[in-house]
Amino acid sequence: MGQVQNKVAVVTGGASGIGAASARLLAREGAKVVVTDIDAAGAAAVAASIAKAGGAAMAMAQDVTEEARWPEVIEAAERMYGRLDVMVANAGIGLLVPAIDMTLADWRRQIAVNMDGVFLAVKHAVPAMRRAGGGSIVIMSSVAGIRGSAGLAGYCATKGGVRLFAKAVALECAVAGDGIRVNTVHPGIIDTPIWTKIPTGATGASRNAPIDPHALAREVPSGRAGTAEEIAEGVLFLASDGSRYMTGSELVIDGGITAGAARRWPAAGRDGS
Repeated sequence: MGQVQNKVAVVTGGASGIGAASARLLAREGAKVVVTDIDAAGAAAVAASIAKAGGAAMAMAQDVTEEARWPEVIEAAERMYGRLDVMVANAGIGLLVPAIDMTLADWRRQIAVNMDGVFLAVKHAVPAMRRAGGGSIVIMSSVAGIRGSAGLAGYCATKGGVRLFAKAVALECAVAGDGIRVNTVHPGIIDTPIWTKIPTGATGASRNAPIDPHALAREVPSGRAGTAEEIAEGVLFLASDGSRYMTGSELVIDGGITAGAARRWPAAGRDGS
């Protein structure tokens, strides 16, 4: 317990899934948490659950693509809790559609949330962390930021983009000697509500049936979908001083997906045949 005791964290996209699990775990381990989401009611519910469990949290409505909101979020964290130590840039969206069927609006929306939102998180968190004497920025990428996936071209582009963006910013902070670390987390197939929200066609098209992550998990070598709490454990590690020598790194939590194919070979005979 107490791995992030007295640290102050902002978690974007904190109303559900990995964001909510990360906010709750950080709070349970001693952090004071600002939970933000475009879903204001959902963010408030998560903050209330943290407070009910004895933790410290506040909620703010936030569209991460709107720069004017970012100074307000940072200022609120500093005003309420005195500093900013951890930024979990988790907010993101996905769209399942082949590249040639994707509209320019589809493409730009994914770029806006998944990349512009991360850029703005970093741009506004770094000065606050420098005032605090250092900090940890945790950017939520994906295994789709490491390898391609048919139907997710736009999503892959954004998640691959933030992967390298994080490395560049990590180097800039290291050169500045400001004590700020920047790392990415790469979940695989995780059982969260995002699967019920992914549109499966160009803008305006009707959705197909919700995607079942447990059906997709047949491709996972470990044989199951992960949980939001398992990803939150990785976020906690990167937020804590236990990862103090890590920056510009990738924490892959995917049940073995990126390791390769897990074929079940027939047992060899005594002669090796």
